[in-house]
Amino acid sequence: MVRNGRLSVPPFMVRAVDLANSPAEAGLSDAAVRHMVMAAAAMAAKALTDTEQSAEGRMGTLMDAYGRVQAARGPAAPLSFGRFRALLRGDLARLLPAAVPAEEMDGVRLIDPDGDFDEDFFDLEIEQRVLMRALAKTTHGGRPASTRTLEAEMDQDRVFTALRKRMDQDAYVHGRSSLIRMPAGSDAQLRRLNLPSSVAEFYRPVCFDATWDRWWFACPVCRWPMKVTVHGGRAGTRTGSVRCFHRPHATWGAAYSFKLPDAGRPPVLRPQSRPAAPSGAQAVLFPDLTGQVPEPVPVEGHKALTRGVWRWTTVPGLVEIALFDALRGRGLSVALWPDLDAYDLLVTAGQGAGRAEFRIDVKDYTSALLLAKKIQADGGDRGGAEWLVVPDYRESSLELVGSVAGEFGLKAATASGIGELICKKAGVAWQ
Repeated sequence: MVRNGRLSVPPFMVRAVDLANSPAEAGLSDAAVRHMVMAAAAMAAKALTDTEQSAEGRMGTLMDAYGRVQAARGPAAPLSFGRFRALLRGDLARLLPAAVPAEEMDGVRLIDPDGDFDEDFFDLEIEQRVLMRALAKTTHGGRPASTRTLEAEMDQDRVFTALRKRMDQDAYVHGRSSLIRMPAGSDAQLRRLNLPSSVAEFYRPVCFDATWDRWWFACPVCRWPMKVTVHGGRAGTRTGSVRCFHRPHATWGAAYSFKLPDAGRPPVLRPQSRPAAPSGAQAVLFPDLTGQVPEPVPVEGHKALTRGVWRWTTVPGLVEIALFDALRGRGLSVALWPDLDAYDLLVTAGQGAGRAEFRIDVKDYTSALLLAKKIQADGGDRGGAEWLVVPDYRESSLELVGSVAGEFGLKAATASGIGELICKKAGVAWQ
């Protein structure tokens, strides 16, 4: 119900949900409950912050999400609708039943201090799904031990399947490299990639969240459309912001502000603050965005990868390609995705008796805890990698990831760390 333009609780009950059992009695694992609560809470948080949607539509989404959270909590942990709405703006872990440990949800907030939806949710939600699928594969007959269903295959799995279909290593490398180096472009540019139709179909019209009127802006780091947001200010003033959907890219400088332009004209972006470039080994792979201000690109005649393919192919692929380019440029023998993606890089360093191979898999997870659990569920790395490498911006996860990887005979390093180590072995300079 809408009263004076505000959302209020409608005089009808939430859609029917099965509260006959507690989550455990219903066969739900703690991981499944966390995923259900996070996905439902995200629906609600998105509705609360989406001022473009009608009030009736937002309330309908809120009530639907409320019912899903109630179902995940079970009858032993009832939650009023008012309390549910209040908790959406705080620590997400407080929406969980008391018996379910928060783990990767501890401290997660879906609405940032500016009142905007936090895009990091997208990463965490998919990481949870990946973990549940990995756990399911370790149980008898491939069936989950404590969850009844898993969601359909994600876009990136379908893309990888399509790329492997021809069983041609060169074609696979070309296709995957194209998705990394050109996640968005004009129709003519995308046609020139000469990708199989089963892969090209994942280029779609630029999403609404990344457009201003009929324009969009490419991130200077990943080249994917950036998020466009309009903020209300005091005395009715409004300003706009454009920033990459991937937080590390925005932190590096892919974040801009703009004054609202006259009707029919594109915004002119102004760079926000940027961090100082790192020194030492990390300086090699750090993107220099000095002087790079994206120009407006027309929505018409352009397409971009779906978000799942961009996040789980393009984003980690940037680290893989950067390592490949840096090591190859220093004279080393490097292969990308050998044996149709058994792992990400095969690097050969040294000669004769001192020759060594480095089999590397790059992992870019927002949650170090979920990555550690994924490694455990997989029993290490099933593709034959001996090194698990995280991007430099995930350095804080290295201690936990390295500890768990070591249980399975794997080593862990940051991207710059492994680059420096390989170059030392080869007798060449990394910096």
